[in-house]
Amino acid sequence: MGEEEPTQTPHDLAYSNDHLWVRRDGGEALLGVTAFACDQLGEIVYVELPEAGTVLHQDEPFGVIESVKSVSDLFAPVSGLVVERNDAAVGAPEVVGQSPYGEGWLLRVSVGDEGEMDSLMDATTYRETFLGD
Repeated sequence: MGEEEPTQTPHDLAYSNDHLWVRRDGGEALLGVTAFACDQLGEIVYVELPEAGTVLHQDEPFGVIESVKSVSDLFAPVSGLVVERNDAAVGAPEVVGQSPYGEGWLLRVSVGDEGEMDSLMDATTYRETFLGD
C-alpha cells in the first residue's frame, strides 16, 4: 500500500479519544493509530507492542510509539486478549505512518467486553472532534 492522506478517516472503523482505531472482525478487532495522530507525530521511528497472550484493559497503556518529535504511550481502545501483534510494524515502524489503516496496523485482539465498543466514536464524530470538520 502507498502513502495515505493524513486526514483520511475510514467510516467502517471506530475511534478512541487517544487516536487509535478499531476494525471489528467477528469477535476480534484490529487496532491501529489514526492517520491524524501519525501526521501529528511526524516520522515514526520506534513502536513497542505487547506479545500475543497479553491482556489489554480499556484506556490503559499497552505500548509506546516514538517519533522524531515525541514519545507517546498507546492506550487500549478496548479490553481483550492480544491474539497477534504486527511484527512488521515493530521491525519497520515507519510503516505505521505510511499506511496507518493498512500494513501499519498494531494488534489483533479478542474483544473482552462488547459494550466497550459503544464508548468509541464513529468517523464523523472523530473528524468533528479532532479535525474540525
